[in-house]
Amino acid sequence: MFTRIFGKPKQEANALTTLDKLSETLEMLEKKENLLLKKVAAEVEKAKEFTRSKNKRAAIQCLKRKKLYEQQVEQLGNFQLRIHDQMIMLEGAKATTETVDALRTGAAAMKAMQKATNIDDVDKTMDEINEQTENMKQIQEALSAPIGAAADFDEDELEAELEELEGAELEEQLLQPATTAPAATVHVAPGRQPIRPVPSKPTPEEDELAALQAEMAL
Repeated sequence: MFTRIFGKPKQEANALTTLDKLSETLEMLEKKENLLLKKVAAEVEKAKEFTRSKNKRAAIQCLKRKKLYEQQVEQLGNFQLRIHDQMIMLEGAKATTETVDALRTGAAAMKAMQKATNIDDVDKTMDEINEQTENMKQIQEALSAPIGAAADFDEDELEAELEELEGAELEEQLLQPATTAPAATVHVAPGRQPIRPVPSKPTPEEDELAALQAEMAL
């Protein structure tokens, strides 16, 4: 519907061209209005001069021309108002067209995304993920299950054997002899020096060895 009203991109370009043309026309009308206002002011000054010189007829003619200029100014003002109104409508139509185009582009993008992510595809993907998860769980359970000779072991028998080992270990600890006490440490009373051992008297061999060492030192 909006395409029928506002047209295609070619018509949008025409709207931009029209806006430019209206802006130029508005500028031209403003210039003419300013020129007429200057003429109105000039006729008023002439009428004053003729009034001071007692030339009533000439003063009236100036006022008549002033009225004509003022009528043209009013007419130009109406033209400018119509152009402003047209520009506002065109600018609003342009903004509406751009908004519709943006919405149309967004809708197309959303439609493409929905097509790429169909709900059936999503359900299928989730089913595949759940199936793979279940298969992996079964594989892990199969790998953790005991096989071979280990699968034949009786858990109750193993528990009973472990209890026997623990009882034997406790009994062995109870039957071990007590360890020897460490040698008593000699404590010296405060204020007293420990008694040093008396050195034994050197033997003749030791005296001879000492004399030989002294002689070699000399």
